[in-house]
Amino acid sequence: MPNSRLNKKKLVTSRITRTALSKKPVARRTKRVILSKKPAIRRTIRRDSRSQQKSRPITSWLRPSFVIVSVVSFLLGFLSSYLLLGYKPQVATANSQTHTTSSNSGSANGTDSVTAALIKEVNPPEGYKLPIRYGNLGPQLLAGGAINYDAFAAIYQNAGQPLTSAQVEALKQGSDEQIAITPQNSYFLLNFFWAVGLANKNSILTDGPMTKQSGGHIENYASTGGWTLGTKSVTELYASMDLISLTPEQQARLEAVASAVYRPCCDNPTIFPDCNHGMAMLGLLELMASQNVSEDDMFKAAKYLNAYWFPQQTLEAAIYLKANQNIDFAVADPRLVTGSQFSSGSGFGAIHQQLLAKGLLPTEPGQGASCGS
Repeated sequence: MPNSRLNKKKLVTSRITRTALSKKPVARRTKRVILSKKPAIRRTIRRDSRSQQKSRPITSWLRPSFVIVSVVSFLLGFLSSYLLLGYKPQVATANSQTHTTSSNSGSANGTDSVTAALIKEVNPPEGYKLPIRYGNLGPQLLAGGAINYDAFAAIYQNAGQPLTSAQVEALKQGSDEQIAITPQNSYFLLNFFWAVGLANKNSILTDGPMTKQSGGHIENYASTGGWTLGTKSVTELYASMDLISLTPEQQARLEAVASAVYRPCCDNPTIFPDCNHGMAMLGLLELMASQNVSEDDMFKAAKYLNAYWFPQQTLEAAIYLKANQNIDFAVADPRLVTGSQFSSGSGFGAIHQQLLAKGLLPTEPGQGASCGS
């Protein structure tokens, strides 16, 4: 009997011990499950942060910040930022873009003379002379309601970059001076010729992809809905003014170049100008065609216009050309540089990834000019 009672006590004790021990792993597993949630929470926070950064409006369209990065020309997120914030974000983008370029320049000058030289090739400090003149475009834009002078001037005044006397003259009186694009006036030209491309009556706008793919809502593109500096609605302004008349030969040259010149904010050529960069490029190409600039010179001008509007992306293209083909940007074929391989959104993305994989980026690149996201 004593042994029997002892055995029963041992059995009970053994069961209790086993039960207690069996619970410990469960408790540990429970703790591990709780701990495993922390990284997931952190990842969620980081994803939310990136999402907030992407939704922050900058100012330029078309990746169109609305934009506009693919054949379906209208990117809702981009468009919404323009509609909500009007045009001021564009100026903010211009300011941040200039800052990005200069910071890269400083870094390159300190560490890599080759990159420093490329920066000067991409954005010559003295500017690049375009083979065109304003003529009376400015007064026509003001008279036709495409530009509200007070609103236009306020954008630059508020940004601490007031219009220069030459720019005021070009707007109010017209100018026969040859146009040069510089680091200081590149965004004045972007906005001025955005208005030109938007308002000028041309079959590229009335019969091209903009009209065909709009579904009857032409105002929904970044290049249309984003223009808030006129005295009329964008639907009234769109292709409504006889600013630049072209002969059949000039129109054919325009369409040939516009079909082949891309911009890094999206995958559309200039003939589908659904962002501000595309619309401004169209206006400039129209003016060049009307003033009998050759096709080769139109491509060369487009090469430098893109370079000043997209300094970061163009610098990376220049680095790629130098590293892979030993070609300096200054002598690189303008048709190649402005084509889809280098200047479309997807083309630039591929080049960027290759440079990143090879460790050829001089600094952690900024976004450069963006279309508003």
